[in-house]
Amino acid sequence: MLRTLAARSFVPVRSLSTSTRIMSSSFKVTATSEAPSAIGPYVQAITYNGIVYASGCIPLDPKSMTIVGEGDIEAQTEQVFKNLGAVLEASGSSLKDVIKSTCFLKDMNHFVKFNGVYEKAFAGHKPARSAVEVARLPKDVLVEVEAIAAVRQNGEASGDGGRPRL
Repeated sequence: MLRTLAARSFVPVRSLSTSTRIMSSSFKVTATSEAPSAIGPYVQAITYNGIVYASGCIPLDPKSMTIVGEGDIEAQTEQVFKNLGAVLEASGSSLKDVIKSTCFLKDMNHFVKFNGVYEKAFAGHKPARSAVEVARLPKDVLVEVEAIAAVRQNGEASGDGGRPRL
């Protein structure tokens, strides 16, 4: 009976290669020199169906690719939001358009200082958010933030053009 039930409820699913081909023709990859280049097999962001999926940003200087604010959570968080703002801007979005952010902290004892910079960067905008402590981050930085944001309608900036207020 279990086999019969499973056979009746079977819904055909597209093969992975078909889905990949369909998606690849309608998503846009973001690459900007205003933010650090990807340091692995990923991209800075992908826009799909009017939504920007920004990869995690860490506090690297985009020109030198060195860590900014070694050991200083506030300086690192400021650089993270400069980088994230640049990626979102290059994607046709901004920090004001962020729907959801995910924040990774090396030490949750840094949360209060991190949160102060976070609040300043979003300047009154309050996206949904998760914040978690992790064992280790790339290049042993103290913070990483990724975001999901809406693309601006009609190319109009929503507020400050995505630049953080730091």
